[in-house]
Amino acid sequence: MAERFATTRIDQTSEIAAPDGSAVRPLCVLSGVASFAQFELAPAQIAKAVSHATVEEIWFVTSGAGEMWRSQDGREEVTALEPGVSLTIPLGTTFQFRAGDQGLRVVAVTVPSWPVDSPDEARFETGRW
Repeated sequence: MAERFATTRIDQTSEIAAPDGSAVRPLCVLSGVASFAQFELAPAQIAKAVSHATVEEIWFVTSGAGEMWRSQDGREEVTALEPGVSLTIPLGTTFQFRAGDQGLRVVAVTVPSWPVDSPDEARFETGRW
């Protein structure tokens, strides 16, 4: 059976708090395949460090500035975040991000789609900041 078309306007979505403390606006979902959302941090806000149990993500910075710290299998990297930057968060990666003085806004694809009914998807980790 074909899935119904979905159309979402960001100004008609509800903001929710992600486990890491960022503000999230869930957008479209392809059930079991992928989900799409906007994440935002206020100026100078630092998200809690987390890793994901079952999902991977691709992020794209749309406004503001900040930094993303990623760690996996002994490798660590800090990436400057600014509009136009895209990055991946592979399964098993511990990550933490923070906003600069202007705040930070990104959109992200989550694969497979974020498991809404799974409170254990985001696992708290020790972060850089």
